[in-house]
Amino acid sequence: MTTTSKDPAVQPFIISRTFDAPRELVWKAWTERERLMQWFGPKGFTMPVAKMDFRPGGICHSCLRSPDGHEMWGKWVFREIVKPERFVFVHSFSDEAGGITRHPMSPTWPLEMLSTVTFAEQNGRTLLTVQWLPLNPTDEERKTFDSSHDGMKQGWSGTFEQLADYLAKA
Repeated sequence: MTTTSKDPAVQPFIISRTFDAPRELVWKAWTERERLMQWFGPKGFTMPVAKMDFRPGGICHSCLRSPDGHEMWGKWVFREIVKPERFVFVHSFSDEAGGITRHPMSPTWPLEMLSTVTFAEQNGRTLLTVQWLPLNPTDEERKTFDSSHDGMKQGWSGTFEQLADYLAKA
């Protein structure tokens, strides 16, 4: 499986953070449903519903709830899993039944994103890196993606804060 886009014009969004936790624990936080539900999402969001089938071809279908009660559904279709180093999945927004939908607040957001999450051991700590690439984007989707890096950085930074808080208690 390839983890890069075939379109050289698309620049990936990449964000990393080092967590003060062993790689095995950070891996479990991402790959075990019960753990993922305790922290995943932008700061202040909760995950009240999640189904997880963590295997190549399996799906994670979940709901994120904003602080004001707005719900957004998402779907991950796992492509590659190399425990505990990385996993690759196709991410999309979805409806409650699991059908692919457009981003609820950005109709020109790419319909599907190729996501790669890597976990690097660093003397008992873990360097986590998330890479996003639009999958087969239209020109308009590519432009939306390229112009949204600041917002993605903000969202992922809040998600990483929630992960750090979870790991500190785990």
